[in-house]
Amino acid sequence: MKVITVCGSLKFKDEMMKVAGQMELAGNVILIPIFPINDDKDAFTEEELNMLGKMHKEKIKLSDAILVVNVNGYIGTSTKSEIEFAKSLNKEIIYYTDLIETK
Repeated sequence: MKVITVCGSLKFKDEMMKVAGQMELAGNVILIPIFPINDDKDAFTEEELNMLGKMHKEKIKLSDAILVVNVNGYIGTSTKSEIEFAKSLNKEIIYYTDLIETK
């Protein structure tokens, strides 16, 4: 069993939730980002977004690995930063596209 934090663009929220469920059913503990309830990125203030970003990095610290949901190969600036942060902590990096190809 691994503890895995899901990372990716909020535009892939549905894919992130689907893969999180699949990974939990495979016996992993999954940590996910907080999503705006109404899909409106402006639902959070700048201060709240900064706090959520810091909390997400704490989730990465707690994890054995991160799972990067990169639909069509897209990885945005925030996700790139999370990947670099995970690498700096010697965390395993799992890419969603790799999971699709191995099934």
